[in-house]
Amino acid sequence: MTSILQIKDLSKNFGGLAAVDAVTLNFEEGRVHAIIGPNGAGKTTLINLLSGDHKPSAGRILFKGKDITTKPPEAISQLGIGRSYQKTNIFPSLSCLQNCWLAAQSRLRSSMRFFRPAEAYDDVRSRAELALEMCGLTGRRDTIASEMSYGEQRQLEIGMMLATEPEVLLLDEPLAGMGTEEATQVISLLRTLAQSHTLILIEHDMDAVFAVAEMLTVMVNGQVLETGTPDQIRASKAVREAYLGEDMEEMTP
Repeated sequence: MTSILQIKDLSKNFGGLAAVDAVTLNFEEGRVHAIIGPNGAGKTTLINLLSGDHKPSAGRILFKGKDITTKPPEAISQLGIGRSYQKTNIFPSLSCLQNCWLAAQSRLRSSMRFFRPAEAYDDVRSRAELALEMCGLTGRRDTIASEMSYGEQRQLEIGMMLATEPEVLLLDEPLAGMGTEEATQVISLLRTLAQSHTLILIEHDMDAVFAVAEMLTVMVNGQVLETGTPDQIRASKAVREAYLGEDMEEMTP
C-alpha cells in the first residue's frame, strides 16, 4: 500500500529529555494505525509533531512525499491533516452547525476576508452539514454544544475536524472519559471513517485498539519498540514484557 505520511529519524527534546527519539514510521493510506504505549512513552508528543503543534528537534515529516516538517498547524490542516485533542476542543456557546461552520471556513485560504462570493458561503455550509452527517449529529445541528453529553461533544470535535476535509485524521484518545455506550458509538464512528480516511490513533482502551486498528506501533521511552499487525503485536514477547502484560492474549482482535 502507498504511504501517505512518513516520518524519518524524528526527535523532540525538552531540555535533556528526549520525548521522541529518532522515530521512523510509515503510515499507509486508507489504514487505521494505532500508537500505543505506557504513559510518558511519547505518543502525544509524536502527534503534536505531526500536527505542527511542536517543531521537531531533528528529523523530517513527509506528507504525500512533500516535506512539511516546519509548517505551522494551520498550513498542515489546509494540506489535509486533521487533529483532535485529549481534552474536547469545541466552542461550547455555539451550536453544532456553527462549530462545524467555523471549522469549514478555516480551510479557506481567504478565511479572514469578510467579503466573498456567495458560492464560498455555500461551500462552507455544505461542508459543515456533511461533517455533521458523517459524525452522526445531523439531528443535533441547532443544539448548543455545552448542552450535549460528553460523548456527543467528542463526536462534534471529530465533526469539526471532518469539516476541514482531511485525508489523515490524528486522534488523541478519542474514547477518554467515556462510558461503555458512548465509547461503542465512537468506535462505530471510527470504523465508518476508516472506510474513507487514514486514521492515526492514540488510545489506552486496548479492546478498542484491537477492534479498529490494522497496524499498531508500540512506543516506550520515546522510541519505537515494535510495529506490526494486531496479531503480530499480540504475539510479541518484547511488547508483552514492556507494556501489555500476559493477559493480552485474551484481548479481542
